Amino acid sequence: MQKFIRLAAAATAVMLTHPALAMVGGGGAPSPAVANAVVTIVGSRGSSCTGTLIARDIILTAAHCIAPGVTTKMVDYKSQPPRLLDIKSVAVHPQFNPQSVFAHRATADVGLLQLAAPLAVQPLRIGGALMPINVGQRLTVVGMGVATVGDGRSGGVARAASLAVTGQPGTLQIRLVDPSTNNARAGLGACTGDSGAPAILDSSGGAVIVGVVSWSTGPNNASGCGGLTGVTPLALYRDWILTTARSWGAGI
Repeated sequence: MQKFIRLAAAATAVMLTHPALAMVGGGGAPSPAVANAVVTIVGSRGSSCTGTLIARDIILTAAHCIAPGVTTKMVDYKSQPPRLLDIKSVAVHPQFNPQSVFAHRATADVGLLQLAAPLAVQPLRIGGALMPINVGQRLTVVGMGVATVGDGRSGGVARAASLAVTGQPGTLQIRLVDPSTNNARAGLGACTGDSGAPAILDSSGGAVIVGVVSWSTGPNNASGCGGLTGVTPLALYRDWILTTARSWGAGI
């Protein structure tokens, strides 16, 4: 188990220029309810991503976090020392194109994992199919990745950033930016270990997940972190998420 965790930590420096991008720039703590539902998932080849419990045994994440032929597990940081939890089922959206993620183009970057045993955690809800996203609107991204670029030891803690919608948001892709820096210099944003993190909208009915983090850039669209955060919205993929989770017996 410790070897598995060390592999994930060692991959941090390698992934800085790859899509599997946590909240750099000093992100604060999310609410306890959100923090309890946001988790770290690691792969046997050293990958590290964020996921969200949308049922007691179902984790929503990015499709590019689930690689073929790789064993994936969840890190349970509530146990001391941390332990790895087994995954018994995985699913990637059939329309996912990995090359599109690397090019920061829109694709169905959505995946699901089923834990071998359910957790005593209150899951988060996913938003409805018709939830318009507008320029300037604030979304909260909560990730488990690094707080300092290149320092894998700074990850493993849930951090939140309130980011503003920029560009032309749609049902295929949403781009977020720290409004205090506006992509001109380093600010808050997703980084290594934040892929699959939830983008949360506070609605009248409470917090709901409207997207998952797919990629990030450095300032002025350079490689790295602290510039733009690319999010795959869930509107088009909501039916697939619900159908797949229910086929595994989840009551959502």
